[in-house]
Amino acid sequence: MIYCVEDDNDIRELMIYTLKASGFDAKGFENSESFWIAMKEQMPDLVILDIMLPGTDGLTILSKLRSSPITAAIPVIMATAKGSEYDKVIGLDSGADDYLVKPFGMMEMISRIKAVLRRTRSDHAVILTCGKISLNENKHLVSVNGKNVSLTLKEYELLKLFMENRGQVFTRDKILSCVWGMEFIGETRTVDVHIGTLRTKLQEEGVWIQTVRGVGYIMDKVNEP
Repeated sequence: MIYCVEDDNDIRELMIYTLKASGFDAKGFENSESFWIAMKEQMPDLVILDIMLPGTDGLTILSKLRSSPITAAIPVIMATAKGSEYDKVIGLDSGADDYLVKPFGMMEMISRIKAVLRRTRSDHAVILTCGKISLNENKHLVSVNGKNVSLTLKEYELLKLFMENRGQVFTRDKILSCVWGMEFIGETRTVDVHIGTLRTKLQEEGVWIQTVRGVGYIMDKVNEP
């Protein structure tokens, strides 16, 4: 998923259209407020961030992204009409992975996105996120709201399965097959016990793992009352 934070409606719509036509999932935001709301729901693979935005500017957003362990590794490409060497240096020194000067071509944008993703995917840890839950695959660490959570191997593998397949319903038998292996001989009650302890350890974020009556479990947004 690519997030585009751009206040010019025409430019933002063209960027989204080009990204989708190039095979990317993409969402656009006209200001920081809508961007941060979306960040609570789903973390992007990359952010294209305009410097000149109404309200909170792009450099402030970038600084906030880099200051959090949950979002620090997300690649960011800065986009702005300012083309001076000074502005470029400020953006890169602030933690941007690349820089686009308006007006830029859509194919140049796609090329730079692919280059940054290739580079950052090899440099950074693979981090899955859902709400305030963060799972670092490289370090085998899980955190909730920035604080590390101690999980057993099976609890970790359960959480990873759900986070990699958010929105997908898993039967207990399917979970046993994916986490314990096809050779596992035991009762499906084993899944329920591990789900219970996992929810407890995830504290308030445990509500993301929902029971689907008569079927199994799903990780998805909790419906508001």
